Amino acid sequence: MSKQQDGARTGSVSLITGASRGIGRALALTLARQGGTVVVNYKRNKDLAEKTVADVEEAGGAGFAVQADVETTEGVKALFDEVARRCGRLDNFVSNAAASAFKNIVDLGPHHLDRSYAMNLRPFVLGAQEAVKLMDDGGRIVALSSYGSIRAYPTYATLGAMKAAIEAWVRYMAVEFAPYGINVNAVNGGLIDSDSLEFFYNVEGMAPMRGVLDKIPAKRPGTVQEMADTIAFLLSEGSGYITGQTLVVDGGLSVVAPPFFADAGEALQLPPRPTRD
Repeated sequence: MSKQQDGARTGSVSLITGASRGIGRALALTLARQGGTVVVNYKRNKDLAEKTVADVEEAGGAGFAVQADVETTEGVKALFDEVARRCGRLDNFVSNAAASAFKNIVDLGPHHLDRSYAMNLRPFVLGAQEAVKLMDDGGRIVALSSYGSIRAYPTYATLGAMKAAIEAWVRYMAVEFAPYGINVNAVNGGLIDSDSLEFFYNVEGMAPMRGVLDKIPAKRPGTVQEMADTIAFLLSEGSGYITGQTLVVDGGLSVVAPPFFADAGEALQLPPRPTRD
């Protein structure tokens, strides 16, 4: 397999779950521009997936879509069986698909807990097991996480707990898969401007997004491209000595704490940037 120093490995085969929209789609196009083959997994929307594949090919890569419900063990197996059949090998596995019920803990039923595990954690672990079998020349595994894994806020307990578990699995996998030449990492996103963010902030009773953005040092949400670029780095040759880590992409959200600068009085507001006389 030929390689390049400043991007993903040339000619690499990458599987992205939930790749028909949002971060998954942005990553698919990013890898396509680097000349790779992208497997676009989707659950229901065939039209969106096929549009992503067409855009991947227009961007200079190769690609194909695979319908598989990774919420089921059969779906995960079928997805990797198709990759094995069509490609015979795999370089990168990105576990991106996610779903959850946004409810307070006292309102969660057993089915909410079961689905959160089945949709968010189990596909990552089972997918990683299958990916290792196809990574005959080493590889990269990246899981998507979010700042709910390290911070508590309304209605996010069931998903945040699964994301925290994913980050723990990343560390264990990094150690166990290192002898195979496989690096395993996670990318923890803050407020990323996507359909998922809009859905979350439309949950009944949720605090206004503007109030959160005011407290982020960067004063804005992140973009799906910024997430994609971070993941692409972890899939690149340049990340060869990085494994078992969680990279945080949140504009500084996870490093601030109350009392917030945004809520301070005028005397404590940060002054304009100083300039040289």
